[in-house]
Amino acid sequence: MAELTGNLLVAQSGGPTCAINASIAGVITEAGKHECIEEIYGGLNGILGILNEELIDLNDEKRRAIEGLKYTPAAALGTCRYKIDFKKKPEKAAKDMDRLFEVFQAHNIRYFFYAGGNDSQDTSHKIHEEAVRRGWDMRVIGVPKTIDNDLPHTDHCPGYGSVIKYNSTTVMEVGFDVSSMATDDGSCCIIEVMGRAAGWITAGTVLAKRGDPAAPPHIILLPEIPFEEDRFIARVKEVIDAHKYCVVVVGEGLKNPQGEEIGADKSRLDAFGHAVLAGAAEKLKEIVQGRLNTKTRTVLLGYAQRAAAHCASLTDVNTAFACGEAAVRAAASGKSGFMVKIVRQTSAEGAVTFGTDIHPLAEIANVEHFLPRDWIAEDGFLPNEKFVAYAKPLIEGEVRPPSEGGLPKYIVLEKNRVEKKLAPRS
Repeated sequence: MAELTGNLLVAQSGGPTCAINASIAGVITEAGKHECIEEIYGGLNGILGILNEELIDLNDEKRRAIEGLKYTPAAALGTCRYKIDFKKKPEKAAKDMDRLFEVFQAHNIRYFFYAGGNDSQDTSHKIHEEAVRRGWDMRVIGVPKTIDNDLPHTDHCPGYGSVIKYNSTTVMEVGFDVSSMATDDGSCCIIEVMGRAAGWITAGTVLAKRGDPAAPPHIILLPEIPFEEDRFIARVKEVIDAHKYCVVVVGEGLKNPQGEEIGADKSRLDAFGHAVLAGAAEKLKEIVQGRLNTKTRTVLLGYAQRAAAHCASLTDVNTAFACGEAAVRAAASGKSGFMVKIVRQTSAEGAVTFGTDIHPLAEIANVEHFLPRDWIAEDGFLPNEKFVAYAKPLIEGEVRPPSEGGLPKYIVLEKNRVEKKLAPRS
């Protein structure tokens, strides 16, 4: 395919992670090696910012700032939860797509990279198809990102290794605290983590056990396994009788046998029409206290779990950076309509390393990858050794950001704006 010369645009979407900026650093670093790429722009706040022609010049950023993105949490370019929905809002989606291509053409965008999860990959796929339909020569590559780890066709997703490293560390520390105060009266601590439909994050906390069956977490409740109250209460009582305390980890999307999320607030919906989740732990607390009369506390990890760059996995950050590099190489070689995927490589001695490849976006967009049932214990209360073997390599290594005054010194981009060429979006 003939070399395509023009400008590059990269943006971020969905929930941030402490590795998503490493992918952006990978894109920027690799883009500088290709003469066919002229200007390197960033879209502020994802597709929504691009619609508003809010672009920044990444060539203006200092080299040390780009390097610093590797250890800086959140989304340095800003993110959004904005869906171009042709099924439910066809007229608005068509108008949005027209506006996007006005922006692409006004700024000669020939390379577009979108870092995000399921909905972001769907957006990348739609933009690729529209570019083909409109005859606008542009290379579109999706960059994987989601702590939920639920994108298909990739070994794992950047951001996942770091979130389970932090969550497992926190569960270990909370476990030490609760066990040190355990008395004959018994106690229960319920820790809620993210994960609406897939239990990858929840399952990852099993690493806190470090192979010790008696260590917390004692019970892990996964969205893939229907919650049965009687079985749960019987297990909690059994653990407290044995250890005087019980640590439970629950995924926010835990469902009852009827498929209803026990922690959903159906009166509040997010940007994609999903019920807001943040009540599974409190619901379980009510059940435990009501039926066992046991002192019960809850811990909601919330944003901390996806922003904890101080406890990031070096393997995760390095792999995220490699995904950004691979995206640019794929586009520069003529590929479009693909997502970078991570490939696991295991040596004869058992050492695990990770490489990259690409996979068609058409087979990724809007497809969720769930925890395999044979990676979960038969009783459904803990992941098994298959999951542990999968997850352990993802948390290896530490990221050491520079510090100032005893705190990490994270990077903030200068964000010099690119001059707008279009009338304001209507």
